[in-house]
Parts: sequence; structure tokens; C-alpha cells
Amino acid sequence: MRYITTIGEKEYLIEIIDQHHVSVDGEVFNVDFTEIKGQLLYSLLINGHSLEALISADNGEWQVLLQGTMYQAQVEDESQKRLKATLGEGTTPSQEFHLKAPMPGLVIAVPVSEDQAVEKGEVLVILESMKMQNELKSPRAGRVCRVRVKEGDNVEQRQTMLCVM
Repeated sequence: MRYITTIGEKEYLIEIIDQHHVSVDGEVFNVDFTEIKGQLLYSLLINGHSLEALISADNGEWQVLLQGTMYQAQVEDESQKRLKATLGEGTTPSQEFHLKAPMPGLVIAVPVSEDQAVEKGEVLVILESMKMQNELKSPRAGRVCRVRVKEGDNVEQRQTMLCVM
């Protein structure tokens, strides 16, 4: 299976070779992953390096929280994407990025406000969950258009906390 995965403005060609091998732009990785506690938390082993990631999908978009950084990814079957491009139905990323809670938790801080300009990588929300504080960062530069949470709010998984345009 081959997929085109778009993160920000960069596309990656992903090929699932077999149960334990994945190619990313031609580079092969030995991978193993296990879901933990049924909460979209995964233990990843990539070429012997251990990581934990929160992964959720919503309306064809994937959100991945990895080492304190939130990534938003579009994943499309390679043949379907090429067919859409041929028919003139090229996909464009949404103008608004909706930061959704990757897990239930407590909002510790919201260091941005509505109409504030933000840079890629800037902290948008600090969320505490499972006794850990996670800095959720902007995947791109833009302007905060709506803030829907404040310090002290409890949020549910996939709840929209703010958006960046």
C-alpha cells in the first residue's frame, strides 16, 4: 500500500512494505507499534528507538502528538490522489487549523489570545493529562481566530480548543 501524507506544506510518500517495515520517501524503517490502554496512545519502536504518540483521526485528518508537538496530517491513497489531480480536483489544505484536544485533560495555560499572530512552533495551549504537561504547538504561522477554552477548563478528547487561520 502506498500513501501520500501531507504535513504542513510537505508531502511524503509512505509505503507499507509489510507488518514491520515502512518506507518514507524511499528510506526503510523497522517499525513496531502497540496501542496502550485503549486511549489512542501508541508505543512506537522505530529502528530500535522508543517513542510514545497520541494519534487520532477526524474527518480524514490525522492529529499526532509526538514529543510535545502536535502534527496535523492528511493521508490519501496514492492512486486516488493522482486520479483527483488528473480530474482537476486537487486537494488544498483547510484555511483554518482547529487545535483539538488529543486526550482528555486540564487546560493549564492558553498563552495566546484571539487575533494574535503566531509563528509555526509557537505554544498555543498547555494541556495536562495523565500527570504530564503537553505543550500543543502551532503547525504553521497564522492568526488565532477563536479561543474556546481558558485556564482551568477540563476538555474532552477531540474537543476544539482554538483555531488558527
